[in-house]
This record gives sequence, structure tokens and C-alpha cells, in this order.
Amino acid sequence: MTLVKPQQAYSTIVLTVFSIFFVSGCTAKHQAHSEAHLDHSHTASETVSSADAVVQDWAKQRLAKSPRHQEWVKIKYKPAGAANERELSAFVVYPEVTKKATAVLVIHEIFGMSEWVQSLTDQLAEAGYVAIAPDLLSGMGPNGGGTAEIRAQDSNAVGKAIRDLSPSQITADLDAVAAYVSNLPASNGKIAVTGYCWGGSQSFRYATNNSKLKAAFVFYGSAPMKEDQKTIDKDTLSRIKAPVYGFYAGNDARINATLPATIEGMKELNKKYEPATYQGAGHGFMRAGDAPPPASDADQKAKDDYAANKKARDEAWIRWKAILGKL
Repeated sequence: MTLVKPQQAYSTIVLTVFSIFFVSGCTAKHQAHSEAHLDHSHTASETVSSADAVVQDWAKQRLAKSPRHQEWVKIKYKPAGAANERELSAFVVYPEVTKKATAVLVIHEIFGMSEWVQSLTDQLAEAGYVAIAPDLLSGMGPNGGGTAEIRAQDSNAVGKAIRDLSPSQITADLDAVAAYVSNLPASNGKIAVTGYCWGGSQSFRYATNNSKLKAAFVFYGSAPMKEDQKTIDKDTLSRIKAPVYGFYAGNDARINATLPATIEGMKELNKKYEPATYQGAGHGFMRAGDAPPPASDADQKAKDDYAANKKARDEAWIRWKAILGKL
């Protein structure tokens, strides 16, 4: 491993609890947005099959065995300038602790709200944190549903829907979720954000929009870029108040190509940025390393890739929990 910050757009938050679990996934699509930087093209070495993203029975089974309190909540808020309220579905898991805990906001991958994202949220609670993962595609389905409903349309529907999300809506959604979770009786008021893949880039961007964050954890995502998608947006980065911790894969040239400029830009702006690269791992190693090992008759490359991803995932968890424990 190589070691190498808003404005709230809501006025009211109303919650009710419901008990529906989503099944989701999609095939990643290239996408770009001048502010949100929704870029997610994949090289052959980075791409995971749609089957890998969708079929997550192992994550579902782990989630079902968890002793922790899990619930789906609906968070309603009124976006600035909007006539109507927006309703978000979010998955919340509570830690089994005696004191109030720091909250962690989890931003899903390009695959939307998946069972692995829910499992990861549960694992954060296992580590002692109130964890919440919003489905940022809430209300985007043809019948007002989220990821699961969109996924049912076709294999690329989730990626297309995420591509069409506006930066302002993403920020407003995250603001509403952050306000909700930080005000829970079980929360101590502190909040951090984490994201993966597309969500990794979003966690970096959200750090530029919420000055109350205690930390941002960016897993294989890039910093905010200018419209040319080639230049780091230093004006946007200048708004960051929280420390940013990066977790990157050695075999992820597309994302790693942005790191030198990000390191230089954050240093120039006197912002705390600590990236770590896990050699041998591929893009998406937190999920890939969490999955069961390949079958005994799998080829050697599949076994080697899995071993590298699992090693990276395990090391990343150790580093991540150590940082969280100091917030």
C-alpha cells in the first residue's frame, strides 16, 4: 500500500419507516457532467460484468444474518425553489453500542442501490457507526420507485438514470440525508461521507458542498473536474473543509491518472488529502474483495485477482476504521 470540503437545499424533513428491500444493478456506462463529474467509462481491466453487479446472494445472506437493527426510511424534503417535496428511500443500520455514535453517509456505486451497498452499510454499523445509504434514484422509476424498479426496465437503465441525475439534486438529496442521520437520537451529531466508484467521485464532490463533514472517504473516485473533464477544478476544491482520504486500486489507470493533479491541487490549496493505493487490486476492490472466492476450478488469474482484491479490501478496512475512530 502506498500512502500518498455547502449549502443545504432543504427546508423540512419528514420521515416514515417502511420495510422493502431492493434488488438492483446495471451495466456501467460512460457519463460526464461538468459539475458532478459523473464519469464512469471502464477499461477492460476495471469492468465487472453486469451479472457480478446484480447477483449478490452472498451479500443478501450476510445481511440477513446480521443481528443489528436495520430499517428503510423515507426522507421527505423540499428542494430550494421547488413547488413539491421530494421523497428519498434510505437504508439505515444502527450499531450495538452504549453511547451515541458518529454517522456515516454511504453513496452507492454506478450500479445503484445494491445488496452489497446494504451489506457494507451494515458492516459500518458493526464497526460502531450509525450508517445510512440513500437510493439516489428514488422516485426516478416509471412508477415512482427507485433502483429496483429502474433495473427491471433493461440492463442499462440504472446507469442511464444515474447519468441524468443533476448535481443540484444529488447535493440536495445528500444534504437531506445528512441532516436526518445527524439528528437521530443515536447519533452524536458528527457525520462523515463515503462513496464507491461513481459514489467515490460524489463523496469527493460532496466534501466541497458540506462544510460540516468530519471526513470524506473516496473509494476509487476522482476529484471534481472542469468541463473539459481533464483538469482538476481548484475553485471547487477550495471549498473543502474536511480531510479527504482516498482509497485507490493499483490496476485502475483511468482514475489513477487524475491523482497527481489532485495531490498537487489539494496541496496548493492547503487541504488535507491522503490517498493510498493498493497494488495489484482492481477498480471496485471493496465489493470484489468482499465476495466469495472463485470456484476451485477457476483459472489462476481469477484466483490471483480475487486474492489481490481481498487483500486490498481488508487493508482498506483497517485503515478506514482507524481513521473513523479518531473523528
